Amino acid sequence: MTIDTVITNSHVFLSQGMVDKNIMIDDGKIIGLTNDIPSSDRKIDGSGLISVPGPIDTHVHYGVYSPINQAAKTESHAAAIGGVTTMMRMLRLADPFTVSLQSQLDAASKNHYVDYSIHASIFTTQQIDEMRFCVDKGITSFKIYMNLGGEVGHVYMDMPPNSSNLVAAQVDVTDELVEKTVKAAAELGCPVLVHAEDYESCGCGIKTAKEKNQDGLSAWSSSRSPKFEAKAIKTVSKFGREYGCVIYFVHIGSELALRQIEEEKKLGTKIFVETCPHYLTLSYEKQSGYLAKVMPPIRTENDRKAVWTALSQNHIDTIGTDHVANQLKLKLGGDNVWGALAGFPGIGTSIPILLNDGVNQNKISLEQFVRFTSENAARIFGMYPQKGSLQKHSDADITMIDLKQEKTVSSELLGGFSDYIVYEGRHLKGWPVKTIVRGELVAENFEVVGNLGHGKLVERQTVFK
Repeated sequence: MTIDTVITNSHVFLSQGMVDKNIMIDDGKIIGLTNDIPSSDRKIDGSGLISVPGPIDTHVHYGVYSPINQAAKTESHAAAIGGVTTMMRMLRLADPFTVSLQSQLDAASKNHYVDYSIHASIFTTQQIDEMRFCVDKGITSFKIYMNLGGEVGHVYMDMPPNSSNLVAAQVDVTDELVEKTVKAAAELGCPVLVHAEDYESCGCGIKTAKEKNQDGLSAWSSSRSPKFEAKAIKTVSKFGREYGCVIYFVHIGSELALRQIEEEKKLGTKIFVETCPHYLTLSYEKQSGYLAKVMPPIRTENDRKAVWTALSQNHIDTIGTDHVANQLKLKLGGDNVWGALAGFPGIGTSIPILLNDGVNQNKISLEQFVRFTSENAARIFGMYPQKGSLQKHSDADITMIDLKQEKTVSSELLGGFSDYIVYEGRHLKGWPVKTIVRGELVAENFEVVGNLGHGKLVERQTVFK
């Protein structure tokens, strides 16, 4: 019998530890591990490399500043080079899902190099009524933006496919809307992803800072205090407890937010926590300019260290990038921090940053790296063991990493839509060098070699009923 592919000579990371085995792949699946070299159509040499379950980026924004038929190409290109095998899109639609969802799904289906999944954002009561429709389409997680409402309710929605016009909207994500979304998600067995910032408090904070002519990332942080995060965490956690809904807090980056989450867990709320590489690497105390403006803001050095501590102690479950595919001409749209756009690209650098700053500096183990980047996300979002594992019958999503590989970060390296990156010029040790999605090599040595359209929408299960 001749199989499709065998990966030879790599160190293979399994849940029970590292083994030196050859990985057998056929029809896009892992069919076993062996000490032999079976007959195959293709051999991939893994000498000196570690094979890990394909990373899943839980938090990606694309299709906002370029339409999904274009954005899927550019951002999955960056994902492939960065070793990410599944990217989870934060879909934002102004229209009802019954009107606009299918065209988004159709356009996405032909234009990814890597696999993808979708979280549907909820902005209206009609969209709440259509959550079952989303589940039937394979979308089994929902997001609420507690930071959007009142005077700070402006948001850009996803563009229609083939459009080039920004879709600006004004939304009001009230506590009533949040509660109804949590209740509906609980009935469907789906987790709710939460951007936890109290919008009324943020609106007042921003107004005060502007009146005082404050500027810079420090002003941005103080105008959106961690206290406003903690307030929103407390509010939505209460709803989660009341309805038995799983709450997944996205992009947590402050010590106060982490402490509040631990309190809510003690009270019985079912909670998972995501952080982002920028909360592990950046602080407003050491970052100049406006490129690192993001919501919630990057915080102090003490907060940064607290996030590393929480990660090392397994109080954080996943790493998402909160990647935003935008460009400098939009990002720096004013002459102060208030006019700058929030969000920046990050999908291509998350794995090397975690390898350089985490694994190679003994802040996290390789086992933790795999859990944070792959296994936990697959379990939380109904993809395990299809994704997040190298066990028999799992998808052959494999990223081969070289802990000794050194390279300097640049936006050109990744080939995404964005013409900048906050880590420009940073020298990192530890990079993905081969990215395999369902048995197909899609990136090798910082070049995409796969076929556009290979990436598919991942089938997911509801796991919390």
